[in-house]
Amino acid sequence: MGEMFMERKPYVWQMVKEAVEKCGGKATNAQIRHYIVSKYGNVNENTISCQILTCCVNKESRVNWPENHKPRLANSQYDFLYSTGRGQVELYNPARHGNWEIYSKATGKLSVRQSESSTNPCQQSTEESNMIPAEGRLRDFIVRNLTNQTIGNQKLRIFVDHEGVGGVEYETEVGKIDILTLDEEDNFVVIMLNESVDDDHALANLLRNMGWLKATLSPDRSVKGVLIADTFSANLRYATSLLPEVTLLEYTLQITFSEVAASIHA
Repeated sequence: MGEMFMERKPYVWQMVKEAVEKCGGKATNAQIRHYIVSKYGNVNENTISCQILTCCVNKESRVNWPENHKPRLANSQYDFLYSTGRGQVELYNPARHGNWEIYSKATGKLSVRQSESSTNPCQQSTEESNMIPAEGRLRDFIVRNLTNQTIGNQKLRIFVDHEGVGGVEYETEVGKIDILTLDEEDNFVVIMLNESVDDDHALANLLRNMGWLKATLSPDRSVKGVLIADTFSANLRYATSLLPEVTLLEYTLQITFSEVAASIHA
């Protein structure tokens, strides 16, 4: 008889599910990583953390991963975890946790919600359907295209902490960071979206979060900040001219129209 084929490793999401099941249906992110690495060897810990987020039905940031880029009820192979707290999950049970879904808001932004109805998650309200996407949609666009952009001549990637919490809408003790990233040298880059007319508040919020990161998560690494808006006031430009660690980025929206033929030919 010929040599037997080497057994293929499960996908990482399958490893995660197995780990939680072996832990009795509840586990911390650290326990999941320990189980997987102990059994399957060299598995990237960032990949494990991302897969945990991807599979949590009540985590809004799950919509930033390719597996969850379309509206659906929580009944796919990636819908088996429920977050019970920071860095803690259990197996998803609709009878206990309610029915969850990924749905599209009127603005087109994907989010998650608990739904007790059989409403089609793809259905959108026509209210505000003509609005140009604002902060949330801009944030998601940046996240999806982050690897295609450079800021300060550096490629960036989304930060994931040791508890598996991703850097999209990252909660800190001093506020929420819109997008927390790492550059190619593993230094922090804080990205904040300024959709407010209060430039002083936007800058103070950015600096406050940068200071918190430096004091808590990165005493040995540099921390840079990026403010993104459609335009910046002269006052804000003056203020940041003496802050070399802060970068201002302006964006533009472009809309094109294509005429559609009035009749359809077979």
